[in-house]
Amino acid sequence: MSTMKSIPCTILRGGTSKGVYLMASDLPSDPKERDELILKIFGSPDVRQIDGLGGADPLTSKVAIIGPPSRPDADVDYTFGQVGIDEAGIGYQANCGNISAGVGPFAIDKGLVEKAAGKTVVRIHNTNTGKIITADVPMDGDEVAVKGDCVVEGVPGTGAKIMLDYSDTVGSVFKRMLPTGNPVDILEVPGCGKIEVSIVDVGNPLAFVRASDIGLTGTEKPEEIDSHPELIEILENIRGAALVRMGIAPSIPEALAKVPGIPMVAFITEPTDYEKFTDGKTVTEEQIDLTSRLIFVKKMHKTYPGTGAVCTASAVKIKGTIPNQIVKNAEELKLVRIGHPAGVIEVEVDADYSNGIGKITRAAIDRTARKIMDGTVYVTD
Repeated sequence: MSTMKSIPCTILRGGTSKGVYLMASDLPSDPKERDELILKIFGSPDVRQIDGLGGADPLTSKVAIIGPPSRPDADVDYTFGQVGIDEAGIGYQANCGNISAGVGPFAIDKGLVEKAAGKTVVRIHNTNTGKIITADVPMDGDEVAVKGDCVVEGVPGTGAKIMLDYSDTVGSVFKRMLPTGNPVDILEVPGCGKIEVSIVDVGNPLAFVRASDIGLTGTEKPEEIDSHPELIEILENIRGAALVRMGIAPSIPEALAKVPGIPMVAFITEPTDYEKFTDGKTVTEEQIDLTSRLIFVKKMHKTYPGTGAVCTASAVKIKGTIPNQIVKNAEELKLVRIGHPAGVIEVEVDADYSNGIGKITRAAIDRTARKIMDGTVYVTD
């Protein structure tokens, strides 16, 4: 008998991330057995993921599980998993906006969605959050379009524009746009004392702080943060303090152990000139509405997560939050431009202010996606 097991899989780049896309029907129905198999596919736990498909980086150790819809207003179900690298675990607490960009093309290629001329609309039920993401996928004849002039900073070249609307994802994890009910909370954080934090949940939950409040400029490059464990610890403590304020756990250590990864923490500042870490070119303050750096699984994100961009732009439209205070003419903006380490990401965003704070009516980003490999992955049985 063979000592190898084969599983159909597809590797896609979605936005600035890369993931392994699997059909739910090709995986064990038991969650424990499913996760054990996925860890083998990625070669985890191993810091290099040398015996699997993982890329030894949080942005390339991601899985998308796709299946038929479990609700009538969706075309497909999609479960996102952040696969541990040197730890044998998979995080299902939240979604990934970049990996979401590949779901529509994958579903079309696999015949899960009926093709339409010019553009195929795919209604994606993200099971992590219970929310619907609407993807407008461009078509080239009978195939998903790949060529186009859409630029995604942090991705070489250009591609066909996929539009993702996240306006249905308010309260994605903690069930409310403002999980504490406040646009700003004052939290006691080990390492920096009392600090103002805005906790917002749209697309994915984020905790926003002013970069200056933690001794940073907001224009740092990834290595400037990642090489200083004491900074990462402070940012993790901010995340833990936010979870405590939301009632998730009574102490920061318990909160961090209970909920890894979310809310992500963004330290932000006014539009500022800075050099992109990818090519050294300058992003000028005229090109952006705010400057932001985001911490994702204890590392600075090398670009900016799609759901993080959606949450950041939505926070700009919510009266009283720190992003709202920082951005000029925030309530009039229809396009929010976020400066990140590799360039700029733009979010189409709008809000209805009849409730006094702001109800998000549009939160859309453009992404590109490309199929890299379609075939079979083998693991030891």
